[in-house]
Amino acid sequence: MSELARVSVRADMPYDVLLGRGLLDDVAKALPATVARVAVIHPPALATQVSRVAKGLQSANLGVVDIEVPDAESAKTAEVAANCWAVLGQAGFSRSDAVVSVGGGATSDLAGFVAATWLRGVAVVHVPTTLLGMVDAAVGGKTGINTGEGKNLVGAFHSPAAVLCDLDALSTLPHADLVAGMAEVVKVGFTSDPVILEIVERDPVLALDVDGVELPELIERAIRVKAAVVSADFRESKPGGLGREVLNYGHTFAHAIEQVENYRWRHGDAVAVGLAFASSLARLAGRLSESDTVRHRAVLTAVGLPSTYAAGRFPELLKAMRIDKKARGDQLRFVVLDAIGRPGLLEGPGLDLLEAAYAEVSEVQS
Repeated sequence: MSELARVSVRADMPYDVLLGRGLLDDVAKALPATVARVAVIHPPALATQVSRVAKGLQSANLGVVDIEVPDAESAKTAEVAANCWAVLGQAGFSRSDAVVSVGGGATSDLAGFVAATWLRGVAVVHVPTTLLGMVDAAVGGKTGINTGEGKNLVGAFHSPAAVLCDLDALSTLPHADLVAGMAEVVKVGFTSDPVILEIVERDPVLALDVDGVELPELIERAIRVKAAVVSADFRESKPGGLGREVLNYGHTFAHAIEQVENYRWRHGDAVAVGLAFASSLARLAGRLSESDTVRHRAVLTAVGLPSTYAAGRFPELLKAMRIDKKARGDQLRFVVLDAIGRPGLLEGPGLDLLEAAYAEVSEVQS
């Protein structure tokens, strides 16, 4: 095992996020000492990674229960969660047992929710195998599943015992998924750490090289930003100021795209378009400069992310945005920027402003 960085998160139950190589073999070390059995929740495509995790757990004399779940957002349903609970119940899982997630962001969202709700809370360790999972979904202690009405509308805050980000897992990640994960990296570059943008702009190809030095630095920087935000406002309840809500930059529009597309879009791709939309919204509201808006699109394009969405679907998107978790009553709220690194809130923008921003990210389908 080679540990490159350790980032502490001060939440309800403090925990560490480890970044390194060879971490898949040492998951047992991250579990509480009282754990006797572990349920490993994972999608079907990760047999090699799951085998390594299970072997390490068994070597530590821990019992392993395998729970295979659907891939991506298909896993985040009440039916899949109920099946996981049934397996835990049939195995007699107690509060001295634990859950381990191995997979992308959707897997950690589901597994975290299962852990949070089984016996009102058992330990969970996340082992994200995607870039998006490493920098976003696995880190903040938010868990959830989707409903027909929207994304992540049912969930709980539940701190993991640890998060193990094994860079070796990225070597087999499809390039499209690696690119999609960069959306969450550049997001915090725009809101909190402009050095991230500078690294990407200097050489976008090297920024995506899983064997290079730039990508680990980008991942560590993104994790540190999220850890600091989560530590200051774990439950997104900080009075006054933006707090944890800053992490939702680009997400109101992104979640609407995901729902309208029935979750066929990658989360990162939707976030990328959401970032472009939010930058247009801020510029049209007189908050963000033209040059910073252009920079959004340039950075997204440089790493291969989309910045446009189909024209003619505004009514569907608006309906989806109105039930977003960030809305308050019938008032929409958007995280926007007043400059790079200066996030703020735009509350209750008019319909004309929303339509104008949508027009700027729309593309006419041939």
